[in-house]
Amino acid sequence: MAVRIETDNFITRDVCFSDYEYFAEWEIDPDMTRYFALDAGRTYEDVVTEGFAFKEDKSVLDLTITEKDSGQPLGRVIISRIEPHYKSLDITKIYVGGDLRGTGIGSEVLAGLLKYFFEEQGMQRVTLDYFTGNTKAAKLYRRLGFVDEGVARNACSKDGIYYDLNLMSILRDEYFRIYG
Repeated sequence: MAVRIETDNFITRDVCFSDYEYFAEWEIDPDMTRYFALDAGRTYEDVVTEGFAFKEDKSVLDLTITEKDSGQPLGRVIISRIEPHYKSLDITKIYVGGDLRGTGIGSEVLAGLLKYFFEEQGMQRVTLDYFTGNTKAAKLYRRLGFVDEGVARNACSKDGIYYDLNLMSILRDEYFRIYG
């Protein structure tokens, strides 16, 4: 399924092969991946292999965040557990790469994703999670309307160490109450 989501300043589109070079660079940066379940030693080949597996899985969308005017890749979004019957999905990973973190790109893109999934796709529920301790992510998600659901203990591992994930969701009626 081809997906293109446009905000005022950014476009989120299906991944193309050349995007993997950017992803590989970002996904080996320890500062970047501090709160992601990505083991150290990840390679370009690992990123490409994972990306091709996503392309085969109809319950996953692998998207590139790009600058609207130039088309320059700025980040990545992975949507998984797409359940058409239940009208739900999970924003499994969203990040902005390099020095652009903390500039509002993620906020604008995430708001655009919510608009697309609730208003155009008729979703009932959108979920996401974040590593315990990632206070910046928690603050952003709450500001956009996500509600805490609990903690999944030892829900993921990174380099052999298990981490808890804080679970959040936003429901269709909550979205429309906030965004009209």
